[in-house]
Amino acid sequence: MSTSHVRYRVQHLTRYVYSEGVSLCHNVAKLTPRHVPGQTIHSSSLEISPRPAIRTDHIDYYRNPMTNFTIQVPHTELLLTATHDLTVGSTGPAIGEDSWEIVRDRYQTDRSTLWLEAADYRHESPLIPVASRYGEYAAVSFRPNRSIREAAFELTQRIHKDFVYDPRATDVNTTVAEVFDRRRGVCQDFAHFQIACLRSLGLSARYVSGYLSTTPPPGRPRLIGADASHAWVSVFCGSDGWVGMDPTNATLANERHIVLAWGRDYQDVCPVKGVILGGGQHHVEVSVDAKTITE
Repeated sequence: MSTSHVRYRVQHLTRYVYSEGVSLCHNVAKLTPRHVPGQTIHSSSLEISPRPAIRTDHIDYYRNPMTNFTIQVPHTELLLTATHDLTVGSTGPAIGEDSWEIVRDRYQTDRSTLWLEAADYRHESPLIPVASRYGEYAAVSFRPNRSIREAAFELTQRIHKDFVYDPRATDVNTTVAEVFDRRRGVCQDFAHFQIACLRSLGLSARYVSGYLSTTPPPGRPRLIGADASHAWVSVFCGSDGWVGMDPTNATLANERHIVLAWGRDYQDVCPVKGVILGGGQHHVEVSVDAKTITE
């Protein structure tokens, strides 16, 4: 059940600026929020400039909304403006207390749709390896017969305590091993690392992309565009279902976490990717504004 709700109007601007003209581009965008329990989408739009010659909307394997588009006119700038009106509710208390061993072992016998779908997130993926060193780090929290939800959240808190948030320490190509060795990174890194830990114990966890609504310091004005694209983890907790956990902020996902998409790792939910003809050098500008409609 939900204990509180917040209605948002989110605007996410992504601008690519090229040093030379682009004559053709084909892209995939995952900038439309998905319908999930606790999140109601009232309206959503994605504007693309220059106007695409071809545009189609689909649902991917993980049931994330996606937009394929092709631009065939020369351009030196690509602008995507995603605007959403939605309501997000926080998750209520746990309804189940399955131990993590019961959840781990049930994959061997349960062939229901729920468990088969969860099993998709139990194994290695392109950006997230499974290794004993990650399982050993997680094992401190996963003591015998402990509730999976309690153990997973303690792991979330330990990562927050043991790792330093440092935007200069990593980039999109940094591996889980490098993050573990450096103990520094950003939300993408911490989510990848926590998922590696959980999967190394034989548990299912998925990578969630979305937005985190921020609150300005006391006495300071709210800055337009200061909110953030964000990443966190969703852990399959058996009878308690999927539970969102945010290692960057040591919290459960709540009404401040706005879900865009989920998958095995960042590669499955990248906001924009594609190929271009021409372009030379380029840089990307991103701005996110998640404003409560009551403001």
